Amino acid sequence: MKKTLKSKTEKSVSHTMTHAQLPITDIAIVYRYNSEQAVEMAKKSVQWLKKRNIKVWTAPDQKLLPGSQLIKSKKDVQKLSLVLVLGGDGTYLRAVRFLNEQQIPVLGFNMGSLGFLTSSTSEQLFDVLDKALSQEMKVAPRSLLKAEVRRRGKVRAESLALNDLVFERGSFSQLINISVAVDKFLVSQVKADGIIIATPTGSTAYNLAAGGPLLDPDVEALVMTPVAPHSLTSRPLIFPLHKKLCMKLEGAEMKAHFIVDGQMLAELTPDDEVYIFKSEFDHMMLHSSSYNFFHLLREKLKFGDRAAMK
Repeated sequence: MKKTLKSKTEKSVSHTMTHAQLPITDIAIVYRYNSEQAVEMAKKSVQWLKKRNIKVWTAPDQKLLPGSQLIKSKKDVQKLSLVLVLGGDGTYLRAVRFLNEQQIPVLGFNMGSLGFLTSSTSEQLFDVLDKALSQEMKVAPRSLLKAEVRRRGKVRAESLALNDLVFERGSFSQLINISVAVDKFLVSQVKADGIIIATPTGSTAYNLAAGGPLLDPDVEALVMTPVAPHSLTSRPLIFPLHKKLCMKLEGAEMKAHFIVDGQMLAELTPDDEVYIFKSEFDHMMLHSSSYNFFHLLREKLKFGDRAAMK
C-alpha cells in the first residue's frame, strides 16, 4: 500500500500541535563559546530556567555551564524538549549536527553578525523563552539533505545538511570538473571553482553570495549553483526535493574538498561518488507566530529596498 505524503503545511500544523501537548521539562543550551556575551547569557539562562523547574543541559563539546548537566549520550538527547541556541548561524548549525536526526525543536538567538537561523535578538531572550514555555511558539519543519560519500560501493562518510553541501577545489590549483546525474540520468558536467547544493533554508547563505536564487523555506526543492564556472552556460538549477543526485569528479588527477554546513567531511577523488537526497526527518525550527521569511529578508538583506541600492 502506498504511503500518502503530507504537505509541508500539514506537517507544520501536526508538529505544532504535538509540541503544544508536551510540557517543556528539559532544555539543552548551545552557546558561542568565543563570545563573552553568549557565555554570560547562557549562564543567566540556566538560572532563569532552573527557577521555573526546567532541567538544563549543556550540549557536547562545550564547557559545562554552572547548574547544568553535560549531555553524554543519545539517551540524554532523547530527554530534551527544546534546544536553545545563543550565537550566530554557525552556532545554530552546530546544534543541528549534535541533534543529528532527532526531531527536537530548536530556538535560536542571534549574537553573531547576520543571523538568518537565529532570528530573535539577545534582548528578546527571556520574553521569547517565556512564550516558548507557555506553548505560544510555532514549530516549523525545515528540510534536511543527507549526503553519502561512496567508494567502490561502500559508504565511507555521511552527514546531514540544513544549509548546504559544497564541492570546492580548496588549495588545489585547477578547477574541479564534476558530472551531475539525477535519478541516474546525466544532467551535465560542470567545470568551476566549486558547486553548491543548497536547501531552501540555505539559499540565503553561500548560494546567494554565488548568484543563486532565493527559495522560500516551504518550497520542496534544492538548488545547485556553480561557483565561478568556466562556462557562461553553467547556470543555477533547481531540482524537486524528492530527486536523488549523484555527483562525481571527472579526471584522473582531480581532487576536491566536500564541505557540509561549513565543516569538511571528506577529500574527494575520482573513485568517490557523492549521493545527495532528502532526509526522511525534518529539522524542527521554533519561532514566533509572527515570523515571516520575507520580513526577515528585508530586515537582514534590505531585500527590495531601493534606498539600499543608492
